Amino acid sequence: IYGHLPTKPELSRFSQLLTQNENLHEDMKYHFEGFPSTAHPMAILSSMINASGCFYPSLLHRAGRDEFDIHAARLISQVRTIAAFSYRKSRGLPIIYPKPTYRYTANFLHMLFSDVYQDYELRPEVVRALDLIFILHADHEQNCSTSTVRMVASAQANLFASAAAGVCALWGPLHGGANQAVIEMLTEIHNSGDNGSRFIAAAKEKGSGKKLMGFGHRVYKNYDPRARIIKQVAEEVFAVTGRNPKIDTAIELERIALSDGYFITRKLYPNVDFYSGIIYQAMGFKPEQFTVLFGIPR
Repeated sequence: IYGHLPTKPELSRFSQLLTQNENLHEDMKYHFEGFPSTAHPMAILSSMINASGCFYPSLLHRAGRDEFDIHAARLISQVRTIAAFSYRKSRGLPIIYPKPTYRYTANFLHMLFSDVYQDYELRPEVVRALDLIFILHADHEQNCSTSTVRMVASAQANLFASAAAGVCALWGPLHGGANQAVIEMLTEIHNSGDNGSRFIAAAKEKGSGKKLMGFGHRVYKNYDPRARIIKQVAEEVFAVTGRNPKIDTAIELERIALSDGYFITRKLYPNVDFYSGIIYQAMGFKPEQFTVLFGIPR
C-alpha cells in the first residue's frame, strides 16, 4: 500500500484491522437476493463492492493515513466475504460468517465450504497453495485492471468505486478471465482424446479458431516465474485432493509447445493462468469463479 514492507507493529495493526472489518453491514445481505442465480460472480463482486461503499459515508471525504488504513483493510477483507456470500447464495446455501480466529485465506475457505453444522476441514496444503496463489496474483505491472483503477481514482472517485471498476476490467477473457479459458481449452483437448498435438497444429493455422490459452505475456518474453511456482504447488494440492487428469494434458501440451519452433520464435511460454485454473478446480471451485479468485488478491 505504501511502497515498503511494514514494520512488525504496522503489520500487527493492519492484521487487526482486517479482522475487525471482515463482516459486511447486515443490510448488505438483502442486496444479494436481487441477483438471479445465473448471475456471473464477477458481476456480483463489482456491484457489491460498489454497494458496500454506500454504507461508509466517510469514503466520500479525503482520508488521513489512519482513516485510509481502515478503508483499505475494509476493502481487502470484505472482498472475500462478498465473494463467499455470492457463492453460497448462487447455490441456495445459508451464509457462513467469517471467524476472527482464522487467518485471511483459511477464513475465505471456511466461508465458502463450511456447513452450518460442521466446519470445512482446512487442509494446510490447500490453504498454503491458495495463499501463495493470492500473493502471486496480488500486483503485477501496469495492466488493464490496474490502469482502470488508477484512471477512475484520478477523478477522486472513492476507493470502493475505483476497485469496482477494476473488477469490471479484470472480468475480460483477455485479462483475468484467461484462466477460465485455459480450463475450457484443456477440457476440450482431454475429452477429444487428443494429447495436445492436434490442438497445437490447429492453433498455428490462421482461421482455425483455435488459440493456445495461458501462453504468452505482454511483459515476460520467457517463462513466467509465477507459472513455475504454481506448477510446483499443483502437485502438493493433488496429493491431498486427488490428481486432476487435466494436469497431465497441460504438462504434455506445454512440452509440445516448448519444443515447437513456432512458439519458441514468438517467445510464447506458459503464464500464470496456465496452471492456476487446474488447481482451483482441484480445490472445488467452478470455472466461473476463477476470475473472482484473481480479483480478491488483485
